[in-house]
Amino acid sequence: MNPLDKIHALDEIEKDIILCMQSAGQALQELGKEKTSQKSAETQSQQFLKSLSSVESKLSEQINYLTQVSTGQPHEGSGYASAKVLQMAWHRIQHARSRVRELEETKAKHSHAARQQQQKRQQEHAAAQQQAAAAAAQQQATGGSSGSTDVSGAGIGNTSSVSGVATDSGGSMSAS
Repeated sequence: MNPLDKIHALDEIEKDIILCMQSAGQALQELGKEKTSQKSAETQSQQFLKSLSSVESKLSEQINYLTQVSTGQPHEGSGYASAKVLQMAWHRIQHARSRVRELEETKAKHSHAARQQQQKRQQEHAAAQQQAAAAAAQQQATGGSSGSTDVSGAGIGNTSSVSGVATDSGGSMSAS
């Protein structure tokens, strides 16, 4: 049953309520007369009870329908549960998109910081190599006196050369 049918059903219930009230009014009016007709009063009372029963039945149907809709239970003729599921799915998608966007921003920040650190290390390494080359050039310019350190291999294996004998960080010696 679509929403328009539900509205029509509620209109019918309203009309039944009006008929019920009219029957009750006519029964009371008949009982209020000086010369009452018992048959007419009973007929109006029966009409009132019949209308009241119909109204009660139809209202119960509507209440049951609304109870099913409000609790989200699947029931015949309603798209509420499907609409609710769809709305929740859209909400989850939006949340997932926002989380992915946050993670991408965090990744970009960390990648940028890592690149900067790598560039800094490369610059420091290049500066150390330039200093080593300058020291080696200065040593060669001064004539290479004994007890000098061979800086051309600085930082690689911690090798030092003294008077033609090289020692590495392990302490082994080799002639150069």
